[in-house]
Amino acid sequence: MNNKAEAVEAETTQAEMQLSERAANRSYAAQVLREAFTQWGARFGLFWIALLAAVAVFAPFLANSHPLLVSEGSVVSSPMLRYMTIGDFVMLSVFITVVILLFINIRFYKKALILFVMGTLTAIIAFMLVSPPQLTVYDQYRAKQAAGDYEWVIHAPVPYSPKDYIRDEGDTGLEKPLGSESRTHWFGTEENGSDVLSRMIHASRIALGIGFVATGIAMLIGIIIGGLMGFFSGIVDMVGMRLVEIFEAVPTLFLLLTFVAFFDRSLYAMMVIIGITSWPGYARFVRAEFLRLRQQEFVQAATACGLPLRSILFRHMLPNGIAPILVAASFGVASAILAEATLSFLGLGLVDDPSWGQMLNQAVQSSTFNWWMAFFPGGAIFLTVFAYNLMGEALRDAIDPNLKKSAS
Repeated sequence: MNNKAEAVEAETTQAEMQLSERAANRSYAAQVLREAFTQWGARFGLFWIALLAAVAVFAPFLANSHPLLVSEGSVVSSPMLRYMTIGDFVMLSVFITVVILLFINIRFYKKALILFVMGTLTAIIAFMLVSPPQLTVYDQYRAKQAAGDYEWVIHAPVPYSPKDYIRDEGDTGLEKPLGSESRTHWFGTEENGSDVLSRMIHASRIALGIGFVATGIAMLIGIIIGGLMGFFSGIVDMVGMRLVEIFEAVPTLFLLLTFVAFFDRSLYAMMVIIGITSWPGYARFVRAEFLRLRQQEFVQAATACGLPLRSILFRHMLPNGIAPILVAASFGVASAILAEATLSFLGLGLVDDPSWGQMLNQAVQSSTFNWWMAFFPGGAIFLTVFAYNLMGEALRDAIDPNLKKSAS
């Protein structure tokens, strides 16, 4: 019995030592992420963003007037695939790559490099091979199905595209949810007659795209400039701080309003403007962390070994100082989504593409209040911004023990 007890105790001690060793080998950022996502709020936020990302990626399969599969004259075809764009294929490739990389245990920078290479290759291949038809006639499928030309047809769960105004079914316009007996619109229709649920599904691409891309641009600029300021200090720090103060004085929303007033309303231009005006906050965080880390022994050892500057900054220092940047990034994505929604609500957003802010604007355009145009897009904006704020607060609590909420 004593031998068995000693063996069990030895195995327990060995397991604890292995867990302690794994925890010690984790970077500070990995430990913060692990602790932050034990909170229910962060888990809910991550679940909602993951669900929204999946909806955005698979939007053509979820809401589309083009049938997924049809059989006409014993020939099976997929009109939906024929009308898929380059962006659709790139998003699918990036999504599948991210899912695969989640189950592969390699360093983060290697995952980022693989993701970038896969996205670039997919974009090049799709640009050479993908050429969707320029003219789109949505009602042809409904007409053929009504005439019995199809042996069978498989539609998307929401059989309407965001720009399908259903002109073949008469004078369409604003319609309450489930307000028609001839067709089913779960979230109703907007002023031009298109399905609100379909537009919300496709608008999630714009919301997530502008949030991630704008924040990615801001983080990239902020990490590079902030890292150089914190590592070198002196004259580099002084020049960098003056540059930070200049960009902090630029009002992002008014700059966006000025741009759309004089130039084209481009989603990519909005991403770039939000990104290049939001990086000073990230630069300040990186500078503060690098000023603290540059005196650590592992940085001094890396410098003494003659490692190149990029290796010292981004391979040794950044993983141990990126946790505060993740907090700022979660709030930055929410701010970018709100900025785009504000422009669209004011009627200065994208012209033809669906947007949550644009649909929210239609709730008050007519003489009566259209509650479904306010409730569904407004709820999506609220939940998305709320999810990012929950993750940001969880990360902040994990970084600063004094800010952790009590269990009670």
